[in-house]
Amino acid sequence: MGKITGFLEFERSDRPYEKAEKRRTNWKEFVKPLAYDDVSRQASRCMDCGVPYCHNGCPVNNLIPDWNDLVYRDQWRTALETLHSTNNFPEFTGRICPAPCEASCTLNIIEKPVTIKTIECQIVDRGWEEGWVQPQTPKVKTGRNVAVVGSGPAGLACAQQLARAGHNVTLFEKSDRIGGLLRYGIPDFKLEKHLIDRRMRQMEAEGVTFRTGVEVGVGISVAMLLADFDALVLSGGAENPRDLEIEGRELSGIHFAMDFLRQQNKRNAGDDEAHAAPDGTISAKGKHVVVIGGGDTGSDCIGTSIRQGAASVTQLEIMPQPPAHENKALTWPDWPLKFRTSSSQEEGCERDWSVLTRRAIGENGRITALECARVEWVKGADGRQRMEEIPEGRFQLKADLVLLAMGFLGPRAGGLLEQSGVARDPRGNVAANVVDYKTSAAKMFSCGDMRRGQSLVVWAIREGRQCARAVDEFLMGTSLLPR
Repeated sequence: MGKITGFLEFERSDRPYEKAEKRRTNWKEFVKPLAYDDVSRQASRCMDCGVPYCHNGCPVNNLIPDWNDLVYRDQWRTALETLHSTNNFPEFTGRICPAPCEASCTLNIIEKPVTIKTIECQIVDRGWEEGWVQPQTPKVKTGRNVAVVGSGPAGLACAQQLARAGHNVTLFEKSDRIGGLLRYGIPDFKLEKHLIDRRMRQMEAEGVTFRTGVEVGVGISVAMLLADFDALVLSGGAENPRDLEIEGRELSGIHFAMDFLRQQNKRNAGDDEAHAAPDGTISAKGKHVVVIGGGDTGSDCIGTSIRQGAASVTQLEIMPQPPAHENKALTWPDWPLKFRTSSSQEEGCERDWSVLTRRAIGENGRITALECARVEWVKGADGRQRMEEIPEGRFQLKADLVLLAMGFLGPRAGGLLEQSGVARDPRGNVAANVVDYKTSAAKMFSCGDMRRGQSLVVWAIREGRQCARAVDEFLMGTSLLPR
């Protein structure tokens, strides 16, 4: 696909960023798009590789070589149609996906991979600019009613697919705005929220009804939904954060990452402080911030803290520092473990690895420092890695604000899940397979992080689409929706 010799003629060139000193002064996206001619040249690098491993790397199985070839041939509108055939929201994934497809690119064995993520994003952004993205209203309505609980990427994808199949879809969201993690967990500088609003308007035109500020299991019972709807989809996400069980955890100034990020996203949306922070303001301004956890959420805390005016930001990771380069002969086409630096980390923070947090130290009920220990990972007799504290490796770290970004343990207990009575897997997620997405309860399905545990937005979109097909088959006996 693309130009047969393109990968020999052109080097990889990706979207540039605004300089760090400029971008950290505001909350706007800072990735600059490439010129269309440059995008076409990048698309021409897609090799005629025979077996497109990028398909396997992409959870939604994007037809990557196909739309690369179309962009190279300046057939952008057809490229958009091809992209939308597998991905409902490429403007989201084109901004926040870590791009496992690029790690799987055949060119990545000996060269730098094709800029798949950039091409994807610019196809859909151009589609919106040109007016090519329009509501897809069903020709025939089925008369069947489906309730979807949770408006994150899984719920949105599921609701949109079901509406396009002709069902009457109502999407319930406990927050005051649609979007779930996309809205309140991801900072504006990575994903501006007008992108969500734009898709919401499209979905409303396609027949989806949005009900915000309604928490199923609290404001409305599961039994009421089952009485009014022919099927119920649980897509509430994995919202239960992993806590840090240490001495001093009760000190003021230690917060879960999502509580911190949610407040700033609400401020950026125009909410006053009473609505943005009803339980008290969490601010990094002038403070020495420590972020515990080295993943994407931790990076989001770094970028947000810097923009709020933190005095310093330190990120701690309990695992060892990864190698600078992967062994491609060993890892390709799988996602490799290697040292990466996020855009937020580039903006200014200290990073430390193999660090265990021992206790929180405070004065007058407020945290002032963390006592930490350096550890090493050694192979035990059973062959598994285990952590050992290094003698005399204890140290203290000044901290006015500690943000816990150590991942999530699954969906929240009580309310929705308690009333639904659905079976849970050993990790606490809703038990359902990836064939029919049925739970143990009649008429109830589950998808996204609520089913699989915390994962990527692109995985949520995939599961939402597949769950929609399963629900459609359940209601109609057959389905024309793609998997």
